[in-house]
Amino acid sequence: MESIIKLQNISLRKGTNEILSNISLTMMPGEHWAILGLNGSGKTSLLNIIAAHHFPTEGAVEILGNCFGKTNLPELRKQIGFVSSSLERFSQMFINETVERVVVSGKYASFGLYEKTSKEDWDRAEELLHDFRLAYLKGKKISLLSEGEKRRVFIARALMSEPSLLILDEPCSGLDILSREQFLHSLHTVAKTNCHLVYVTHHVEEIIEDITHVLLIRNGQVVAAGPKQDVIIDEFLTKTYSVPVKVQWEGSRPYLHVDQTTVLRQIDAEKEGMVTSAL
Repeated sequence: MESIIKLQNISLRKGTNEILSNISLTMMPGEHWAILGLNGSGKTSLLNIIAAHHFPTEGAVEILGNCFGKTNLPELRKQIGFVSSSLERFSQMFINETVERVVVSGKYASFGLYEKTSKEDWDRAEELLHDFRLAYLKGKKISLLSEGEKRRVFIARALMSEPSLLILDEPCSGLDILSREQFLHSLHTVAKTNCHLVYVTHHVEEIIEDITHVLLIRNGQVVAAGPKQDVIIDEFLTKTYSVPVKVQWEGSRPYLHVDQTTVLRQIDAEKEGMVTSAL
């Protein structure tokens, strides 16, 4: 396999609205990517294409060596794991399930276990619970877990089928600082396997050391893409977030500082413009 993800000049339109415009991205084996942008920038639409849920309006897509239009997308999706904060809405479907049963269900992509399982399934689940420091939760119902614990369980569940690609869609949304750091630490386990990460967020501080490359997106267009040290810079992030920012690196993780003086000036200018237009 030459590439994990290859997007060539893809665009996505809904009616007259252009959601994505001329996006190209190549993710090679051994790389882990983050996709950053504001809400409404097109991250989710791009993610749905990478996850083989949607076709672009234009352009060529190749995921895990499979070209869209020449492959069975439902079969391809079996090779792709997916974890999102939006999965919390499915928690009710697991309300009476124990942690280990939720993890094993990931192999069968079901909300519950309805197929015959094997000893290997349960051994694999126990291994994953150990890897993600969740063994102490064995036997507990998932409804009793904290949000951070649930997210780690859902990652373990996604890995039951041994996917080649794991997509994380704003997985730290709603987590407190401690839960977020525990969750991010658990990603080291994923990065050490043959599974490749695509991490979607709008918080640069979530870009852990294992993330090698970053794509910045604004209004459906690429601002910059490449090795994270080349992309996570003041100029590109200021353009991406439409607000003046400065990046400070602490070890291998970046942190963002907003120029408050300029932001306040922008807010005052917007208020003045609103008042003027109302007169």
